[in-house]
Amino acid sequence: MKIWMCLAAVFVVACVAPEPDPVPEDPCAVAGDDALSPCLQPAFPPDYYSDWSSGYFDTMDSAVPEAAPMPYSELVARWEWYPWLKLTAFGYDNILATDALLRLYPSTIPERDCRFFDEQPFGRCRVTFYYEDAEHAGRGCPIYEEFTFNDAGEITWIEAWSDLPGFLPMVDPEDTWGQGQSSRLSTRIPGLGNAAGRIDLAGQAMTAAANADADVADFVVRANDWYATWSDELEANRDFMWEVGCGW
Repeated sequence: MKIWMCLAAVFVVACVAPEPDPVPEDPCAVAGDDALSPCLQPAFPPDYYSDWSSGYFDTMDSAVPEAAPMPYSELVARWEWYPWLKLTAFGYDNILATDALLRLYPSTIPERDCRFFDEQPFGRCRVTFYYEDAEHAGRGCPIYEEFTFNDAGEITWIEAWSDLPGFLPMVDPEDTWGQGQSSRLSTRIPGLGNAAGRIDLAGQAMTAAANADADVADFVVRANDWYATWSDELEANRDFMWEVGCGW
């Protein structure tokens, strides 16, 4: 009898189905308002993103008599990597003011290649600036720039690099448009992936990200006093940024 009981116990154990592996939670759904930008999907046709990415350069192209008003979000940020000045605008009114300031330093941007990508940043451009002053002597300044959009089609984040070896964010130098591994900052900022792309500088997710990522921490410090930090960066870099950033 004991033998049969043991065999029965073994049979029952053998027939019990194993517990299924838990289904991993969708990090975008779990994050909610703190989601990262890759959580957003395009909400407009591809031309919308490529056209507005190119349209951004109309705001500083002296050959364009009147640029169309840009669809900036309320908390739009512009981040320009070394040797440029990092956070050069934060907020709708401030970016309009700095756009107007750039118009006082005449340039043309005739060479533009702006494209749509179905993962954030939805707009990516390779452009060349030509400045009119004698100091630049007609030499071009190549820039790689990316644009993050929210569900309303507003630009929430602009990120720029010198389009020169050693400055670009792509890990693979053959990855021309940053579709592989990249060091871009936009995809590391909590909140850019909610429907409005609205961030919370003092939120728990931002604090946690800043504690783990020095670039996010730098952004938070600058965003809390963007004009003073921008001015300090200009003072520190003004003597060499054109030479280094433009490859002259």
